[in-house]
Order: sequence, then structure tokens, then C-alpha cells
Amino acid sequence: MSNKTHQEMLKQYAEAIVKVGLNIRSGQRLIINLAATRGVPLQFAPLVREVAKAAYSVGARYVDVIWGDEEMLRLRAQYAPRDSFDEYSTWQIDAVMRMIENGDALLSIGGSNPDLLGGLDPEVVGMLQKTQLQKFSKIGEKISVNAINWCVVAAAGEAWAKKVFPDLSPEKAQEKLWQAIFETTRIDQPDPVAAWQTHIVNLRKRAKYLQTKQYTALHYSAPGTDFTLGLPSGHLWFSAQAMAQNGVAFTANMPTEEVFTLPDRNRADGVVSSTFPLSYAGTLIEDFQVTFENGRVVKVSAKKGEAALQKLVDTDEGSHRLGEVALVPASSPIAQRGHLFYNTLFDENASCHIAIGRAYRFTLTGGEELNDEEFTAAGGNVSLNHVDFMIGSPSMDIDGINRDGTHEPLMRKGEWAFDA
Repeated sequence: MSNKTHQEMLKQYAEAIVKVGLNIRSGQRLIINLAATRGVPLQFAPLVREVAKAAYSVGARYVDVIWGDEEMLRLRAQYAPRDSFDEYSTWQIDAVMRMIENGDALLSIGGSNPDLLGGLDPEVVGMLQKTQLQKFSKIGEKISVNAINWCVVAAAGEAWAKKVFPDLSPEKAQEKLWQAIFETTRIDQPDPVAAWQTHIVNLRKRAKYLQTKQYTALHYSAPGTDFTLGLPSGHLWFSAQAMAQNGVAFTANMPTEEVFTLPDRNRADGVVSSTFPLSYAGTLIEDFQVTFENGRVVKVSAKKGEAALQKLVDTDEGSHRLGEVALVPASSPIAQRGHLFYNTLFDENASCHIAIGRAYRFTLTGGEELNDEEFTAAGGNVSLNHVDFMIGSPSMDIDGINRDGTHEPLMRKGEWAFDA
């Protein structure tokens, strides 16, 4: 347990975001938005202000923030005319795109209410979500090629905190969630930036090992899961740190415990079972299975939120296929906490996961230079969506499959089966 005050932790969190996550360069501008693309709630203002101070201290030229109120989205879903859901104000997109085209940095802060749109008509929620994805596709495309240094972090929102710690008072729940955020992002360490640098080196060793192997496929085995996932020729394994096209090395997610690449969009066969609930578009999807044939989702089922899951898959053709495969040991610090976060940024780093939808083009050799048709032909996936869901557990075994068809152990009982 750290003896730092909350304000000290918040300041060091902001410094780590600026120095490790974004790695802001002197003269860069920074724009801050909500990860769910609805504007940053005012309750996150203390973190935003600390980030601004930290950014200016390393030479940022200008820091701006898009503020918002997520409750406005629920009100719209409840009361707006049903024929109005294809309308969308594009000024946010225009502002972010101008910053990206200038080579500036983008910070997204998550922490919204996981149940924001819970209990509402799935048809309405689906329409709202699809419109938002369509409008933000330009930004998503830039992110998928690492056009600029970008980072996604979290703040302890009130509704989110109560979801994670329902037995605590709102104040205590928020306090405990902040503590969890600080611990999982290494802010409780004596020197958080140095701790991050060590962690990045260790993750990169795992990615380098997998890169040298160049497996043609992975096979997953666990209760409710028997699944083979192809890997395209030229796939690239990444971990915490990447190089943006603007020349800045950055860490896109804080926290992060994964090594990841893209799967072959045409080679996924079998059944996978979720091991964590998925919070998607304000709806919680629980205890679900997804069945694949020849790379395509052919069936979904869920004990809760099945309609929302089907809407996700039906967003476009690319949402019927996969765009990311990530390996995370079951002993991950986030998994060891023993509770769900109901937030993909955290829960994906507690478990092996795969992502429905768009592949990151930088995970394929030369992928940034390919158009959509060429990328698809090479095995990459194009979609409005990119939604991770968790399938790993302490019961999961994963094999790497070589070109000659032989299998090698990658993970056994949820843990790495090789030394890096």
C-alpha cells in the first residue's frame, strides 16, 4: 500500500500518461476526449487539469479538451424521435481530425457508466451505436495505422465505481476504484515511470519470441472453448510500446499486460466462450458463446444481452470477423485483483482476448500502405467496430501451430509455457 496522497497519485498518474503513454514532444498539441467519444464528463476535470499541467511541463504547445455529459445519450435514446438517430454533430470529429492531420496527440479517458443504456430498446441502441461508429470511422482509421501518438486511460467515474464495488458507499467505491487504477498502472510504485519502462521491456521480450516463431495458427482449449485461429503471413506481434507515423514512441493503453497481433479474417473455426462480461454501448453482455466457421461468426448466444451482442456482430460485414488476438497470462496483476472492472481497458488485461471487427493495420507487414481491398486480401479485417472480448482463464491451454502442422505449447493453465 502506497503512502502517497490521492492528489500525489493523481499528479504522478498524469505524468505517466504524458511521459509514457503519450510521450508528448515539445511543440505538440494535445486533445483530450472521452474513450466512448461523447466528451469528457466534468467529474474527470481534476485528472484532465493534471494532464494539462504535465503536458505543458514537457513542452506541449496547446492542450484542449472536449467536454460532455453521457446522460445526454441516454436521454436521446429514451425521448428522441426514432427517425432521428442517423443525425450526428460532426464538430468533434472535425476537431480531432485536424489535430491528427497536424501530427498532434490524442488522449481518450474512459470511465463511463457500464449500464448507461441498459434496459433500453436494443434496436435504438444499435442505431445510435452504428451512427456513432460511422461518423468516427475516419478517426478509427487513423488510429489503426498509428498516425499519431495516442493513449487510452481511465478515471474513476461515480456510476462505474458503484458497478465495480456495489457494497460500498458511492464515495468509498470511487476511492477504492481510484486505488485500483493507480495500482494497475504502477502509480503506487516509488518511480512509476521507471516501473513502466521495465514492464515495457519485459512485454517486448514476449512479443519478440512470438515474432520469431511466425506460427500459422493458434489453437485454444478450455471449458466451453475449442477454437483454431489462423495467423496471416507477415503478421507482427506487438506489446506495450509502438512507433507512431509522426515519429513518437508511445504506449497506447494504460494499463496493458498483452502481446497482440492480427488474425487471418478467413481462418477462425470452432467455439469460444467468454470468461468476463462485455460492457458494450452501455449494455452488459454476460455468459456468451460465439461460433465461427471459415473466419465468420455464424452463431452467438448469451445469458444476458444477447440482442446487443447480435447487434454488434450485425454492424457490418467486418463485425462478423476478427481483427485482433491478444495473449495475457492468468496471473496478470489485474486478474489477481479478483474482481471485474466492467471496463474493457482493464478486463482485457486480465485475460486472453480476441476482438470483433477492425484489425490494426500496423500489425501486418506493410499494412499501413494497403487500401481496404489489399488489406482484406492479405487477411486483415476492415470494420467500423473494434470490440475486445475476454476468453482466457486459468483453465486455458494455447498451442502455436507451425507450418508443418506440429503444435508447440504457448500457454498452459493460463500461464506462459515458454521463457523469453
